[in-house]
Amino acid sequence: MLFEDLSLSKSIQKAVFEEGYLNPTPIQEKSIPVVLEGRDLIGCAQTGTGKTAAFAIPIIHQLHRIVGSSKKAKVIRALVVTPTRELAVQIGQSFDTYAKYTNLTQLTIFGGVSQNPQVDALKNGVDILVATPGRLLDLHKQGFLDLNHLHTLVLDEADQMLDMGFINDVKKIVKLTPKNRQTLLFSATMPIAIRELAEMFLQDPEKVEVSPVSSTAENVEQRIYFVDKTEKRNLLYTLIKEQNLSNVLVFSRTKHGADNVVKALRKKDIPAEAIHGDKSQNARQRVLDAFKNKEVGVLVATDIAARGIDIEQLPYVINFDLPNIPETYVHRIGRTGRAGNGGIAISFCGKDELPYWKDIQKLIKVDVKTIADHPYQWHSGSPEAGEKPKNSNRSGGAHKSRKSNSSKKNKKRWY
Repeated sequence: MLFEDLSLSKSIQKAVFEEGYLNPTPIQEKSIPVVLEGRDLIGCAQTGTGKTAAFAIPIIHQLHRIVGSSKKAKVIRALVVTPTRELAVQIGQSFDTYAKYTNLTQLTIFGGVSQNPQVDALKNGVDILVATPGRLLDLHKQGFLDLNHLHTLVLDEADQMLDMGFINDVKKIVKLTPKNRQTLLFSATMPIAIRELAEMFLQDPEKVEVSPVSSTAENVEQRIYFVDKTEKRNLLYTLIKEQNLSNVLVFSRTKHGADNVVKALRKKDIPAEAIHGDKSQNARQRVLDAFKNKEVGVLVATDIAARGIDIEQLPYVINFDLPNIPETYVHRIGRTGRAGNGGIAISFCGKDELPYWKDIQKLIKVDVKTIADHPYQWHSGSPEAGEKPKNSNRSGGAHKSRKSNSSKKNKKRWY
């Protein structure tokens, strides 16, 4: 299918064509017709699948038809709620890009900055509002927001909002909107709380799922280090120092772990910063800007926080902790090797993570190069010999796998 095959206005087609879009991604091809029909939608898709365009493009098409060239005062007709400042900014920029040949206006609001410019823009009137939950509720409480004319509500990255403790704020926001609105909910995963939210606020929704990405980019060189768990920080420092690595995105499983990695690197005079959900939006943006401007050479992130990171030329990704969901590995290393550039993806595998690595190999079906020439290998045994770690039960412990607990259900239901 081509974008020109979709029933979109010429203004949007022109903007999309100028961005180089020819074929819609799977999530776009499945979602855009549903949204154009006015139906509620539940979309299960990872970041990087073209999800923003899947809802932004049809929303712009609908509002362009409704508003037209009307000179009446602008009112908020579409609201996108997203958990972080970084995501809000990216979504707002996407709406500006796709709507540049229409007379629609959008505003992005978030906390951690003065509300005055946001309030002034709201008073002038906007068609599309992109917001983080806290600032949205705050401005509504002050009487600066009117959602009574809302046509479409989008809850983006719903599982991340759950993880960051915004679920009650989201429920409050939904109750402020008209009951006859169209509601679109997007989430990378579907935990019980998100399903309950969907059942509560969506009407007979169409369910759209994008098959998990299983292939890795050919221009990404993958390497695996089997390393003693207690020596991971030393290995990370050694690689950065000896190979003179910079512009490195390091993935940690936990927020606490990310902070500890940063502390360890700083002690050895390696400029590093962490980005995760416990940091304020202002702090996350400052860290991200510093990394993009190459003022900081190493950025340590959790998977949740990394969803707001969009850097085209990223040469190195390091999995300090292996993910317990194989598809997450693919999305992590997909941060490098973009736009035709090459990239290197390095993974550290402790004994306790060997089951995760085996699952990843089954998914990607790639013979990843093992780097054995380093001083921090497992003290005994070898992964090649098939030794299983003592704590290899994936259904227990701190690294509990959601996949293993629900594999039977997943065969029957898409979420």
